[in-house]
Formats: sequence, structure tokens, C-alpha cells
Amino acid sequence: MEIRKVCIVGASGKLGQYMVQHCLDRGYEVVGVCRERSVQKLDKFKGKISIVSGAMNDRLAIGKAVEGCDGVLAVLVPWGVNGYSTGTAQAVLDSAPSDARLIFSCGWHITRDGKDVYSWQMRTFVNIFGWLARMTRFVDLNNQVGACNRIFASDKRWGGTWERPRRR
Repeated sequence: MEIRKVCIVGASGKLGQYMVQHCLDRGYEVVGVCRERSVQKLDKFKGKISIVSGAMNDRLAIGKAVEGCDGVLAVLVPWGVNGYSTGTAQAVLDSAPSDARLIFSCGWHITRDGKDVYSWQMRTFVNIFGWLARMTRFVDLNNQVGACNRIFASDKRWGGTWERPRRR
């Protein structure tokens, strides 16, 4: 399947804006999803992309944005402790067309098979930082793990690479 139309969930952030430009440069039609208060961050793309405003875990906004898309790029942000990453991942998994290619970007490296090896310094940092971040309600790394586990367990077409669309 050739990718022509792409939805970028989290389009207004640094990575999202990079992905928008990357997709436009390759000739994709782009639909961006971002919070209402962040829409102005996409002004440089005005007239080049469609924008759907809403929270990243808003099923209605995600459903509207991914309609007719061949691919979905979703940035899973770790901020907050209200299940934002798992909500975003689930909204994309539930709403994306069944034949769409899904790519998820996670702020933390999440292992799929548990065989990754980390230094004791890194494990200590993550354990301490993760606990402090959760206690201050800043970040919940376990939510990122939960989001990735949902993706890994899904039967959707996630990961891999995309073909570049042919110019007409």
C-alpha cells in the first residue's frame, strides 16, 4: 500500500513539527492534531496542512483526524499522570483505518522483549527520577510503558518504514 495521506498526532511539538515538514517535503497530504492552545505553533504550515484541534487522547478528535489516512505518526508524551500516553495510543489504535501504517514515538526507550541492557547508573537514575516525577505529578514513565505494551499487543500495522509516494 502506498502512503499518500498522513495524520500526525502531536503536530505542534518540536518532533511533531519536524515530522510535518518531513512529510510535506515528501509530497504527503498532512493532517495535524494538537491542543487548541497550540494551534498557533503550526502557523508556518497554514494552507499546507489540515488541523484538528483536541487533546491527543480525545477519541473524537483522533477519529476525525485519521479518517482516510494511510499512515499515522503519533508522539506519545510522558507528561502528567492521567494516562495521557495510554489514552493517545488507544485512541489511535481504535480509530485508525485497519490498513493504515502506524508509527509511535515514545519519549522513553521502552523494551519490547525485555532483553535490553542498561548500566546500573541509568537504571538508578530512571528509578529515582521516575519516582520523583510521579510523586510531583510531572511524568509517569509507567504510563509510557503501558502505552507501548498496548501497541505491542495490537494487531495493527505498526512500525516499519514507508514507501515514498510517486510524483505525478
